[in-house]
Amino acid sequence: LPASSGGHADWPEPGESLRVLLLNFLCSSVSSLYFHIGETEKKCFIEEIPDETMIIGNYRTQLYDKQREEYLQATQGLGMYVEVKDPDEKVILSRQYGSEGRFTFTSHTPGEHQICLHSNSSKFSLFAGGMLRVHLDIQVGEHANNYAEIAAKDKLTELQLRVRQLVEQVDQIQKEQNYQRYREERFRQTSESTNQRVLWWSIVQTLILVAIGIWQMRHLKSFFEAKKLV
Repeated sequence: LPASSGGHADWPEPGESLRVLLLNFLCSSVSSLYFHIGETEKKCFIEEIPDETMIIGNYRTQLYDKQREEYLQATQGLGMYVEVKDPDEKVILSRQYGSEGRFTFTSHTPGEHQICLHSNSSKFSLFAGGMLRVHLDIQVGEHANNYAEIAAKDKLTELQLRVRQLVEQVDQIQKEQNYQRYREERFRQTSESTNQRVLWWSIVQTLILVAIGIWQMRHLKSFFEAKKLV
């Protein structure tokens, strides 16, 4: 936070803090990108996810056409393998998909989830040594819900649907806050553990130095006595 001329920090107003929290939440709930992979290359992404949160990933692939010098829609024979691991390295999703697909999973442990994708190894003849472009869109929490389908299925009015959206947004914000408290607790435990180890190491170093000093004094005393200087 920037400091004012009086030496005190300029703290944001409560309303501004809430707006910043909502903005960070909305920006972090949806991520869309594309990347390139080779025949045997594997791409992994880290997504920080609260517990009991649904994640939906949509992807589509494009193959580079050397004659046209552009990326074209990949054929159906080329597939993608998706693997998801939770913070404990436990595999929660491992499945083969087509050239265009959608994967879904729900987090049960808060923390960093690893999402990995690579092309299937049995269709490299279609690859022809070229590059594959993958468009990936990841939606987290209530952004993964299709509210048009929900409204049609439950026969909700526009007002009822909007209220449901707000309730789910508040629920997701609460999960994000719980996750941030969980991270803060883990960081505090790590800091306390590190400080304790540093303290014990300092004590050990001090004891070693004292022991070496006593040994040196005894050794010098024995040396002087042997030389009949004392």
